[in-house]
Amino acid sequence: MIAIGFEGSANKLGIGIIRDNEILSNVRHTYITPPGEGFLPRETAKHHRDHVLSVLQGALTDAKLTLKDVDVICYTKGPGMGAPLTTVALVARTIAKMYDKPIVGVNHCIGHIEMGRLITGSDNPIVLYVSGGNTQVIAYSERRYCIFGETIDIAIGNCLDRFARLLKLSNDPSPGYNIEQLAKRGKKFAKLPYVVKGMDVSFSGILTYVQERLPNWLKSGEFSVEDLCFSLQETLFAMLIEITERAMAYLGSKEVLIVGGVGCNERLQDMMRIMCEERNAVLHATDERFCIDNGVMIAVAGLLQYKISGATPWEDTACEQRFRTDDVLVTWRE
Repeated sequence: MIAIGFEGSANKLGIGIIRDNEILSNVRHTYITPPGEGFLPRETAKHHRDHVLSVLQGALTDAKLTLKDVDVICYTKGPGMGAPLTTVALVARTIAKMYDKPIVGVNHCIGHIEMGRLITGSDNPIVLYVSGGNTQVIAYSERRYCIFGETIDIAIGNCLDRFARLLKLSNDPSPGYNIEQLAKRGKKFAKLPYVVKGMDVSFSGILTYVQERLPNWLKSGEFSVEDLCFSLQETLFAMLIEITERAMAYLGSKEVLIVGGVGCNERLQDMMRIMCEERNAVLHATDERFCIDNGVMIAVAGLLQYKISGATPWEDTACEQRFRTDDVLVTWRE
């Protein structure tokens, strides 16, 4: 079967096409704002409206298909930013009506997980899901992706983005990528708050701590921009690895899968790999093609869902900004 996936929950607009487990196309266009600025829902939705048809045409061209060849339309139902979500969902709904195709609403987080499982071949891993809007440690149990731990305030990607804004770093290709490159040149470690509460983490206080001291640090020369990028990464990633390892110990798991946009950070992967080796476990991770939001992951999860449960009823094809990972009944796994 051929499935097309539409993703637009944040500033990445992605459309991907698969034939069963074969990826036919994966086209993406990112809304990039000036340094020091974030992306707002209204402007992000306008970006998606302006580019969705050209991205769609690019995906169809790469796959050498037309919309008549597609068997099922999949779109991101949530979670995400309301205006961008509904903008892309409207296009998916319109195409489904025009071509009389079944439509499937997909949980964005589960799209990341199923994409990661497909690409890496992992079986039943502990999942660390890290992105701009989500930070969760997840494990599958009794037809649910259960959340064992998560952020209690902002997500790690949001923390990195806001830190980049404080430093006026470029948003091209992404704030997190530019922090990662600067961190490689950092030499001096600034001791920052380390906030792990049981299986949960908190990032907002760390950001406030840095914001209050940043002018003095830079003015005095105590720490360079590179030092601060290095220190922030090391602290945040250590927190994530601690709660991931705790979940592994609790469940006796020997696999870890990192998904989400922050998951393509090489330093995070290196730190997690060290922990896994110490536990005789295996790390599964992917690169920016599949970690960063994309349409293929929506097609993958949507097709799995469609084959077992059928299409989403038309009256349920609205979007949900707060669509929890553990709200979904995972019918396609034993």
